Amino acid sequence: MKVAHVIRHIHFEDLGLLTPVLADHGYHHYYWDVGVDDLNELERMTPDLLVILGGPLSANDVDAYPFLAIEQRLAKRQIASGRPLLGICLGAQIIARVMGGRVEPMDCKEIDFAPLTMTEAGHQSVLAPLADAEAVLHWHGEACQIDGRLPTLAQTPVCTNQGFLYGSQVLGLQFHLEVPLQGFERWLVGHCHELASAGTDVAAMRTAAQRFLPRLEPVAREVFHRWLTQCA
Repeated sequence: MKVAHVIRHIHFEDLGLLTPVLADHGYHHYYWDVGVDDLNELERMTPDLLVILGGPLSANDVDAYPFLAIEQRLAKRQIASGRPLLGICLGAQIIARVMGGRVEPMDCKEIDFAPLTMTEAGHQSVLAPLADAEAVLHWHGEACQIDGRLPTLAQTPVCTNQGFLYGSQVLGLQFHLEVPLQGFERWLVGHCHELASAGTDVAAMRTAAQRFLPRLEPVAREVFHRWLTQCA
């Protein structure tokens, strides 16, 4: 069985909906929890698939959080190997930095449920099923720019790069497609200070999650299925 190694920064920001899809494609997954597990050990391994999940850090904070430098090395090695690499939110920003892009603060935090506007490249990509999605979950205050090296697949009014592909194997998602409704309350609790500082209406977020996430789950699984099939 193939092994997907998954770097997790916060326990509740996990694989979510991606878990059963990985199993369907023959992957056993193994979490590496930052602050608990030694990522240096992962550098001595050869992941069949590497996933870097989200978290409240900035990809630029390497001096404060040296493990980010290890994650960048792991991402760079995975890209060079031609094996699959998925980055979600912070993970996508780490990939962008490795590829020579920039990660910069946005004018405002994007913490809400909102639709994506697909670009022409996006319509031709594994993200195509999202073209008709009512809304996806956004939760970030920074955005990555790769200066035209890779076409943007999707946009929102406040973030021009919501997703990118490098070849068929490397996928970066700025938004959170992996989050199911079950367990979403953990996000509201775990990020309560960020929600308060951003002036986000927690009750409205909960209501929006109840409305949008059940409809999004089959679409999300289809996107992940298409990407893993493409990687194979």
